[in-house]
Amino acid sequence: MADAPLAQAPLQSEQLRNMDRYWRACNYLSAGMIYLRENPLLRKPLAAEHIKRRLLGHWGSDPGQSFLLVHLNRAIKQRDLNVIFISGPGHGAPATLAHSYLEGRYSEVYPDRSETEEGMAQLFRLFSFPGGVGSHCTPETPGSIHEGGELGYSLSHAYGAAFDNPDLIVAAMVGDGEAETGPLATSWHSNKFLNPVHDGAVLPVLHLNGYKIANPTILARIPHDELEALMTGYGHKPYFVEGDDPDTMHQKMAATLDRCLDEIQTIQRNARTQGVRQRPRWPMIVLRTPKGWTGPREVGGHKVEGSWRAHQVPIADPATHRESLRLVEAWLKSYQPETLFDASGRLVEELRALSPQGTRRISANPHANGGALCKALDLPKFQDYAVAVKKPASEYVSPTDVLGKFLRDVMRRNMTTFRVFGPDETASNKLTAIYEASKKTWLAETEESDADGGELSIDGRVMEMLSEHTLEGWLEGYTLTGRHGLFATYEAFVHVIDSMFNQHAKWLEKAKRELRWRQPVPALNLLITSLVWRQDHNGFTHQDPGFLDVVTNKSPDVVRIYLPPDANCLLSVADHCLRSRDYVNVIVADKQPHLQYLDMNAAIAHCTKGIGIWDWASTDQHAEPDVVIACAGDIATMEALAAVDILKGMFDDLKIRFVNVVDLFRLMPDTEHPHGLSARDFDSLFTTNKPVIFNFHSYATLVHKLTYKRTNHENIHVHGYAEKGNINTPLELAIINGIDRFTLAIDAIDRVPRLRGMGDHAKEWLRDQKIDHLNYAHTEGIDREEIRDWHWQG
Repeated sequence: MADAPLAQAPLQSEQLRNMDRYWRACNYLSAGMIYLRENPLLRKPLAAEHIKRRLLGHWGSDPGQSFLLVHLNRAIKQRDLNVIFISGPGHGAPATLAHSYLEGRYSEVYPDRSETEEGMAQLFRLFSFPGGVGSHCTPETPGSIHEGGELGYSLSHAYGAAFDNPDLIVAAMVGDGEAETGPLATSWHSNKFLNPVHDGAVLPVLHLNGYKIANPTILARIPHDELEALMTGYGHKPYFVEGDDPDTMHQKMAATLDRCLDEIQTIQRNARTQGVRQRPRWPMIVLRTPKGWTGPREVGGHKVEGSWRAHQVPIADPATHRESLRLVEAWLKSYQPETLFDASGRLVEELRALSPQGTRRISANPHANGGALCKALDLPKFQDYAVAVKKPASEYVSPTDVLGKFLRDVMRRNMTTFRVFGPDETASNKLTAIYEASKKTWLAETEESDADGGELSIDGRVMEMLSEHTLEGWLEGYTLTGRHGLFATYEAFVHVIDSMFNQHAKWLEKAKRELRWRQPVPALNLLITSLVWRQDHNGFTHQDPGFLDVVTNKSPDVVRIYLPPDANCLLSVADHCLRSRDYVNVIVADKQPHLQYLDMNAAIAHCTKGIGIWDWASTDQHAEPDVVIACAGDIATMEALAAVDILKGMFDDLKIRFVNVVDLFRLMPDTEHPHGLSARDFDSLFTTNKPVIFNFHSYATLVHKLTYKRTNHENIHVHGYAEKGNINTPLELAIINGIDRFTLAIDAIDRVPRLRGMGDHAKEWLRDQKIDHLNYAHTEGIDREEIRDWHWQG
């Protein structure tokens, strides 16, 4: 569409003048944060000692963001709207901090940055300064749920916040550099999943200021009709606000924003009275302004405003060069701060009146402090879904199939506060029972064949899209605004969201440790399934359990890893995770049928401890063991048990202790992780001097990393995935990576001193078994029946 028509200017002259003044106040504060440590209102001639010794920050996108925020304030007050703002441009904090400060919320949260001259000086000093606040919209920023430290997730976070929030409008400013990322490009399609009956609305604002750090941006340099076609093709109704004259731009933006809000409210009103008859074409805005708008136009003979030079610090050396100092002073004085702030340093009253009040302020909106709105899930009794286990390791059951039935009823009881997310794999991951509570969200076109197992519905609550980035962003936005969810994905491809997980974990750690005003939010729950040891059909590309290594690098205050060995343990772990707050919980559980080991009472006790001896699989009762066989993970547990079975048959007097780990961080010392074991408790399980054969689901080095400070670490011998695989049978894959029963038994014989001589023939037989089973797999394409149907003999 063309620029919004201006048949009548929506802003009266005084309103236009005051809104422009408010915008200039925002811009002044944004620039002041970058440069000033003293003399915040320029009531003295600017001197070198007033300038920060190290200039950090990003100016380029701030004026455009502040421009939008000022206009959102007008709309909020005029229409009594419930709005949060998401800042997509990188390093966009000066604008949002300035806005929060002018609204008064920042000083409420941080009294040392009061609405006074000294408070303003403190705001300036602490920006991008050691011990202060960063240049992203970090957790310290009131009103933020999106840091933007990594570009690409503003829209997915925005839509996650809007789901099941019918009264909320999320204004998401997308930077044009950000718009070049893959995650952002995919997240435009989120509009196909937004239901105007029970969801809120997202108003994307694509901010085209032309440049990234040092290069033009793609969307700013394609023809107007091509950009319009792109946004239309994404399913939006684009409106363009373009120019650099402030008065004209204010009128354009006011008219355009009014039109967009009218359309949003019409879409919602019609849907809520008549139902959803077709997928809405939601409005969006393309805002094209100069980069560094209102900043210095030229420095040293080079263009600044409207060029890449405005991206960060437009004038680099005012503390050491007199002319640069003069330019900074002229730039800051161009905003006329003496007309914007009173004698005490507070925003003048006529401009304060432009801000919404209370929780209608964007920076004080409770949805951006989601724990304040959070309600605990109404969870069914997970014990009611238990698998009956009469004898350990005698029956095969799909753990995720059992979990699916539990999640189905979690959803039924929480139809406005719980969603399940997954990349087109809910059925593949054996969570099909969830569809009995709700189908998949789908507002795009449908065909007759979809009805045959498609499970699609306008009112669905199962979120499926083949973009792990978008799904993770939705879930993060959903939980940060106080709701609950679970994201299930293939183990090999959870790496797609490695960096998103990193960002979210850092957000939680900062909020949990340092910001008491932020209320605890529901945990982000990741179910990692379709695991490495059952990827015999997909091959080497699908065999990668290394996400656990990424998780263990994050703060012990916020990350948890669980490897439940069977379905009953998975139910206990899932219930715990859905109740938790301020964590990222990673649950590793396969979808294929696996042996069941513990009845429900035993599973609850085992999961509560997180680690324990399985007496029924041990032979060291009331004695010191000769060897400890330990394991973590479903297949790792089965192969370890099979090794014990073999060793018991060969050496009837061998004293074996069997230890299973559910909570991986129990391996760490209690001085380094809240779930860690004390040295005494660890030694009581693993001994201080006996060999430990540890069979692990993931890479062996991770167990060594977690246990390297333990007394008996030199005797811990870990078997794990060794980056070997192809189209293998399950046992073949285990053998070539050294986690199979035969290899474990050989290792035990080698490590127990008294077996080294008497076990030679046993080792020879075990080596023959490996060769025989590999040959059988390559001849028949399947494992032998005694392997496929192995049971614990006891």
